[in-house]
Amino acid sequence: MIGHAGIITMKGNPLTLVGKELKVGDIAPDFEVLDNDLAPVKFSSFRGKICVISSVPSLDTPVCDMETRRFNEEAGKLGADIQILTISMDLPFAQKRWCGAAGVDKVITLSDHRDASFGMAYGALIKELRLLARIVFVVDGEGVIRNIQVVKEQTEEPDYDAVLKAVNALT
Repeated sequence: MIGHAGIITMKGNPLTLVGKELKVGDIAPDFEVLDNDLAPVKFSSFRGKICVISSVPSLDTPVCDMETRRFNEEAGKLGADIQILTISMDLPFAQKRWCGAAGVDKVITLSDHRDASFGMAYGALIKELRLLARIVFVVDGEGVIRNIQVVKEQTEEPDYDAVLKAVNALT
C-alpha cells in the first residue's frame, strides 16, 4: 500500500492518501464498484464517453451534498456523450435514499464500500478514515485522464468552472 501524506487536510488536519498516485496523461485504471441496486459496475463499461469522476467522502455531509447536486445540475446541460459519476464509501442503500431525497437523477452514484477498488486504483482512499478524498478526475472517451483536481481542504468544494472547462475542451 502506497501512502501519500500532506496532500489533503480535513479541518486543517493532515491526512494520508493510499493507493496509486495518478497523473494527467495516465490511462484511467479500471475498477469495480456497486450501483444503487448492488449490481457491480466496471469503469470500463463507460469507455467511449467523457467521464467526470467526482470522488467524495460521504453524500450525507453538507459539502458532498452541495457538490453532487451541482454536478447533477451541470450534467443536465452536458451532452449524452458525457457522464458524471459520484463515488463514495456510502452504502448503495444510503446513496439510493439520498438521490431520491435530493432529486439527483443525472449523476450516477456508485459505492466503493466493498473493497475500495476505486480508492486504491486512483489514490483517493483516506487511510485514517477509510473514506474517499474529494478529488475530481476528467477522463476522455479513450480512457486517458485529462484533468485531476485534488481539493486540498476536504471541507471545501472543487472548482466547478475548472472541471467544466476541462470537459468542454474534450468536446
